[in-house]
Amino acid sequence: MLKSHYYEGLVEAGCDEAGRGCLAGSVYAAAVILPPDYQNELLNDSKKLTAKKRYTLRATIEHDAVAWAVGIVTPEEIDKINILNASFLAMHRALDQLEVRPEAVIVDGNRFKPYRDLPSTTIVKGDGKYLSIAAASILAKTYRDDYMISLAEEYPQYDWQSNMGYPTEKHRLAIREHGITPYHRKSYNLLGDGQLSFDF
Repeated sequence: MLKSHYYEGLVEAGCDEAGRGCLAGSVYAAAVILPPDYQNELLNDSKKLTAKKRYTLRATIEHDAVAWAVGIVTPEEIDKINILNASFLAMHRALDQLEVRPEAVIVDGNRFKPYRDLPSTTIVKGDGKYLSIAAASILAKTYRDDYMISLAEEYPQYDWQSNMGYPTEKHRLAIREHGITPYHRKSYNLLGDGQLSFDF
């Protein structure tokens, strides 16, 4: 069973992101505040769950959470500020949208840009340790998947409905054959050959 909180006696928001390593699409982040001493033994790191379980749990999270929100940073913004800063910005945008103000923030990973004046802690593999971070990982992943599946209808040759924008062999071959879309991250090594191969 994952832990219900890190900070004792504070309203705590868990944050996580999805899509950092993708070649295309926005990066998504979620912030979730769960009730005190919340329990749900099904919640876990989104990467350890099937897609069906993630979507079932998304509905549960949205029903049970005290507050939840999703923040988005576009490919254009990623290219301007880099993916690390974009991930922080997406988390901040999610936190900004929460209808209940958190008193502390816990974040999956080992780096975070402090949010306002709130105490915050980074937790490596936190999405497998704390319920609110696991919940955030599920929301970020499923909402980003929905977005990439919708983009795949516009650009079917890149197989985004399967790879979600990650650098699979098929995705990189499609970039080589068809070039890039407005959704590709131009600052990334899109062909995987150690250099930016397009004249942008």
